[in-house]
Amino acid sequence: MRMSLIFALTRAKAICWSSTPGAFLPVMHEVTHVRTRRSTSVALPSRSASRPGFTLVELLVVIAVIGVLVSLLLPAVQAARESARRSSCQNNLRQLGVAIHNFENATKTFPPASWAVSTAGDPWSGQARILPYMEGDTLFQKIDFSQNYSATVNKGLFPPYGVAAVRVDVLVCPSDVNGRSRLDASGIPQHFPTTYGLCTGVFKVYDPVTKTDGGAAFAPFVPLRPRAFTDGLSKTLAMAEIKAFTPRSQDIVGLTDPPPATPAAAAGLADPATFRDTGHTEWVCGRTLQTGFTAAFPPNTVVPYLHTDGRTYDVDICGSREGLSATAATYAAVTSRSHHAGVVAAMLMDGSVRAVSSGIDGGLWRALSTRAGGESIAGEY
Repeated sequence: MRMSLIFALTRAKAICWSSTPGAFLPVMHEVTHVRTRRSTSVALPSRSASRPGFTLVELLVVIAVIGVLVSLLLPAVQAARESARRSSCQNNLRQLGVAIHNFENATKTFPPASWAVSTAGDPWSGQARILPYMEGDTLFQKIDFSQNYSATVNKGLFPPYGVAAVRVDVLVCPSDVNGRSRLDASGIPQHFPTTYGLCTGVFKVYDPVTKTDGGAAFAPFVPLRPRAFTDGLSKTLAMAEIKAFTPRSQDIVGLTDPPPATPAAAAGLADPATFRDTGHTEWVCGRTLQTGFTAAFPPNTVVPYLHTDGRTYDVDICGSREGLSATAATYAAVTSRSHHAGVVAAMLMDGSVRAVSSGIDGGLWRALSTRAGGESIAGEY
């Protein structure tokens, strides 16, 4: 009975409340509004949720990771490229070795380091003489070697300076950063370098009075026969790398044996008056400063010359150049150098090619440079 009364009173109160004008409807409106907002927030996601992205911290972390990966991969890529260039460099020497032996098969002699056409003009290099014997090189078969390379007939092939200004890819190491033309005063290509030199001696290269050479694989003006190599072709240096645009001092008076004892002593003999940075820039020229090297010092030895401009240069030195004097002998400290770290590519007279360490014993290097010195070749190099 009591419960029935409470229910009745509650229902009556609700009816009375709803019958009061404007009292119940606002409440219902507010409830409806709340429900609508709740349903809207569930059905329509927020703008931030619909467009996900990186925070600044995340972006910086990604950049840092990429930087670390690049720093790890770049040295590996550079090493792989240098390995490929070194392989290409050694292949160049192999091709030159084949050409040297093709020349010997055709003429029964090896080419001289200097090929003089006459007493006038510069001599041809041994490198130039073997190019017609390279497979498929018909271009260089057109050269007239009975004339100097500066003769009109040879200049006409490649005007205005002739073959001297032509790049010969097999004569240039891909790692050499100075594999570029040497220009004249007007900016026209006049010469092109080679980065593979013929071995012409330890220090002495040629004496025009006695007609004796430096005892190496290649002699100026004299083609050698295989029987002259009593040390063996496999134990005699033929060619090794040289750097294009090497600083040099030439026509130094008074150079003679024995060789300078140290690189500093050799640098002290340089003449500022004849100092230039044009060593090894003329592949056609048959002089040691341009297309040869000597074994006075091991490969990549720095010969530190302090020039009058206050700068120190790694220099080559040479006395009277081959063929310029009828009485003055040619002595030279022209070092084998390369842009490969710690080694130079070298070829022996049997055509084999190897990388020779810059740390090779100086006595062993000199022994390898002679064709008939009778030295005992032992040890790794």
